[in-house]
Amino acid sequence: MFQFLNSLFKKEVATLDEPNIMKKFLIVGLGNIGPEYAETRHNIGFKILDALAKEEDFAFETVKLGDVGSFKVKGRSILCLKPSTYMNRSGKAIKYWMDKENIPLENLLVITDDINLEFGTLRLKTKGSDGGHNGLKDIQALLQTTNYNRLRFGVGADFGKGRQIEYVLGEWGDEEKAAFPDRFNRCTELVRSFVLAGVNRTMNHFNGT
Repeated sequence: MFQFLNSLFKKEVATLDEPNIMKKFLIVGLGNIGPEYAETRHNIGFKILDALAKEEDFAFETVKLGDVGSFKVKGRSILCLKPSTYMNRSGKAIKYWMDKENIPLENLLVITDDINLEFGTLRLKTKGSDGGHNGLKDIQALLQTTNYNRLRFGVGADFGKGRQIEYVLGEWGDEEKAAFPDRFNRCTELVRSFVLAGVNRTMNHFNGT
């Protein structure tokens, strides 16, 4: 299933210096800053970018509106962003870095949690509503469109009525943590595929897995 990716991967650490903006991408992991949020379900976007940074051997630096790191894959420059604006103001950081780096909307990928998917299920979409997710709601408002790529990582919905906020801001269980290595590997492969093979081909290979 993933054989087509083998010929695509080549790791390089670099800054965004490509003159061709179509080769520049912004990958955003959503979450909340602070140690009290680090292991919560709402911070899955941060954790996936941390896994990507480990694989690609780059470090994050605290800069304006977030932590930023970058690397290259086959001539394509990828900027990774963990907004420091808190979840409900994620759009501000994304808009700033898209404008600063002149990254087109189609080269944006936002990684977020989704209570409507079973734990670990991946769903890449090119558009859609915010689904009640405050981070996505703010992104939509700042970008003035719902047509942007987003990777939804299922966190399940094992909570009672009125306890959604408590659930997404709650910490992972032991079984979920044990599944992280495989799930994160799947996500990082998806990110590389998005950059190299395009969103449609990536959706066909990864959605629902």
